[in-house]
Amino acid sequence: MTTAHTLSLRPDPGGVVPETAMVMAAGLGKRMRPLTATRPKPLVEVAGKPLIDHVFDRLRTAGIRRAVVNVHYLADALEAHLRNRVHDMDLVISDERKQLMETGGGLVQARDLLGDKPFLCVNSDNLWVDGPTDAIRILARQWDDARMDALLLLVPLARAASHRGQGDFHIDARGKVIGRRKPGRLAPFVFTGVQMLSPRVIADWPEGAFSTNLFWDRAIESGRAWATVHEGLWFDVGTPRAIRETEAALSEM
Repeated sequence: MTTAHTLSLRPDPGGVVPETAMVMAAGLGKRMRPLTATRPKPLVEVAGKPLIDHVFDRLRTAGIRRAVVNVHYLADALEAHLRNRVHDMDLVISDERKQLMETGGGLVQARDLLGDKPFLCVNSDNLWVDGPTDAIRILARQWDDARMDALLLLVPLARAASHRGQGDFHIDARGKVIGRRKPGRLAPFVFTGVQMLSPRVIADWPEGAFSTNLFWDRAIESGRAWATVHEGLWFDVGTPRAIRETEAALSEM
């Protein structure tokens, strides 16, 4: 293995899907206990399939053929699953066994594996259903390297199934991200865990583990963080209760 609101970002019909996806799969899955007592969260099943397999299904559909996966908690089990289940994609492991690096630190550790072109970054603990158009292809068409360092897939807070939070981002009418949620207040959009990033964002990082929030804040401040709103369904599958809610919703489709 070597997220009823439409934004115009001057989509390019010839947009090219990224060659590489970074799949974030190293977390401890504490909110998913007791299911994660003996298996990593990406291997928890929803609708008869491990969460990470749902992600790989979306990557395949979009045409992505290379994935960098970071591992930490019960890493051997996750690597074995990937070896046994993924045979049509070039897989590279970013090994965080010695120290969990969080999302920002995970990007830093994997930076040399990601190449020098814009890449997709996907959390392995969310599940989405595409709307009329494949969400990953929408991101690819709307990517504008001249003015973007980050393009986030967001979903309105009111449509964020099983999400118990207060939202994440504010955006303007053009789709530019203008701020993150302030403590104690609501934000109208929730991050789906799916985004396109330029390798430019991985710069001037601190030592050790840290959140991608650092890179987002810099991109927002420089006016280079943008967003598009997911047209389909999105589920925040973070707890055993959320699994039941998600499976019930999917069974009604």
